Amino acid sequence: MELFLSILPWAQIALSVLLIAAILLQRSSAGLGGAFGGSDGGVTHTTRRGFDRTLFQATIVIAILFALSAFAAFLF
Repeated sequence: MELFLSILPWAQIALSVLLIAAILLQRSSAGLGGAFGGSDGGVTHTTRRGFDRTLFQATIVIAILFALSAFAAFLF
């Protein structure tokens, strides 16, 4: 148990860095104008394929692992 508690902060740091990198690697179809309320007027729906889909799924898995590690740190 002591080993788990000594590794947990380092695992959280690694997961947070991976999560930030995975989020930043995803491209946004809205662009910078969409962040401030502007839009191009058209609605486009694109499906994720290849690396985009893998990156999206990896982001979800990393986020779940980070949430579980934060919950474990809260409990112990």
